[in-house]
Amino acid sequence: MLAKVISCALVGLEGALVEVEVDIAPGLPNFFVVGLPDDAVREARERARAAVKNSGFTFPMRRIVVNLAPADLKKEGPAYDLPIAVGVLLSSGQIEADVSKTLFLGELSLDGTLRHTSGILPMVALARQMGLANVVVPETDAREAALVGGVRIIPLSSLKQVAAYLRGEISPAEPVLEPAENHIPDYASVDLAYIKGQEHVKRALEVAAAGGHNMVMSGPPGSGKTLLARALPSILPPLTEAEALEVTKIYSVAGLLPSDSPMLRRRPYRSPHYTISNAGLVGGGHWPRPGEISLSHRGVLFLDELPEFGHAVLEVLRQPLEDKMVTISRAKGSVTFPANFMLIGAMNPCPCGYYGDTLRPCTCAPGLVARYQKRISGPFLDRMDIFVEVPHIDYDKLSDTRLGEASSDVRARVTAARAIQLKRFKGTKLVCNAEMTPAEVRAFCLTDDSAQSLLKAAMNQMHLSARAFHRILKLARTISDMEECGEIRAQHIAEAVQYRPRRIV
Repeated sequence: MLAKVISCALVGLEGALVEVEVDIAPGLPNFFVVGLPDDAVREARERARAAVKNSGFTFPMRRIVVNLAPADLKKEGPAYDLPIAVGVLLSSGQIEADVSKTLFLGELSLDGTLRHTSGILPMVALARQMGLANVVVPETDAREAALVGGVRIIPLSSLKQVAAYLRGEISPAEPVLEPAENHIPDYASVDLAYIKGQEHVKRALEVAAAGGHNMVMSGPPGSGKTLLARALPSILPPLTEAEALEVTKIYSVAGLLPSDSPMLRRRPYRSPHYTISNAGLVGGGHWPRPGEISLSHRGVLFLDELPEFGHAVLEVLRQPLEDKMVTISRAKGSVTFPANFMLIGAMNPCPCGYYGDTLRPCTCAPGLVARYQKRISGPFLDRMDIFVEVPHIDYDKLSDTRLGEASSDVRARVTAARAIQLKRFKGTKLVCNAEMTPAEVRAFCLTDDSAQSLLKAAMNQMHLSARAFHRILKLARTISDMEECGEIRAQHIAEAVQYRPRRIV
């Protein structure tokens, strides 16, 4: 007897329907799974066998063939455990039900309990898109699945409950999401008020946050670079509903979504160690998975000790910084992940950290300082909008008991500037000035005569590239938005030019 159950595979961040066909025929007892399964899918045979027996059913001692169609699509992960077990029960006649409009997802434990499954959100979204009426998910994933409206979510905790539901013996209540107000972020990161001094760096952080610009900080050890970077999320505006769904989908696929929070409301902040590999940073692996740059989507990627990262690792960031996405190609196809993040880098000016410091002499040879600086290529620095020096803080500022400006006040100004940009880019996919292409720069970055003259002088004296020219205009547009000024003026260009990245030696 043949039974067909609908499940789902993940291709990057998107779902693809998979039909699980189970055929039970006379012959020597055997269990085959075909259709490009990986090791986790092959092992589903033993999990399904044990789960069926331990749930009070009879596992048929006959020849069982499970086909995962389409056969040319790679299948991975344990999400096929439940549909395979349901297919076995249907094919053996132990359950009779119409499952043609129901999607089944879930990993089975040996006692039949349904466990958490990664990637629930994009799979349920596909079910709605394909017109399916019901989605059976593990009870632990019900709140995540409920983020997608337009489809009935059936949360169940075991294979025995799934069988009871299919027989019509139980009717589980749909999960209820908490109101959005309960998920407002609390900004538990570092507050700018507790960072002493460095007012010019705080100003640069505010400009970067207002326009979504990339930034590099350079200074001696202990000057506060890492602390300032950790304070950046506290001044960024909250995620919009669309952005929150984007970020939640990425974390769902990566298996990093917190069980107590079905939707991420805080902007991501990722800080990988400099020993990270190319695949760990941009994504990859035999079955491509999102890397740190995709996990930083709509948030912040902080690279501490920037020159210590491998040259090849930094160079692979160049394309994602421009395109806001990364494509990972393999022999059997390619996968595209979003990568629209703010890159914040921190570095020492030399190996000892004190080149150019007024308090401690540098112990590095001139050639060593130059080689250290050249670990970061010119094309990479050209993609940085803001480069700022972070000097030592003197005793008077450190011992001052007065608090600085709170992050909440800065965040209010940043949110106001972002609102201006959202209004400007209405009808497009752009959300901030850093995302503008040359066409938008031409349309929205209008300058007066004095600003034009200053920009021309800067281009000639600093030998700036065409990319740097556009980045200066985008940065100046952000600064003018912070002042609610419709036109870019000379003072906006002047501040943008002083933030240009430059060689230390």
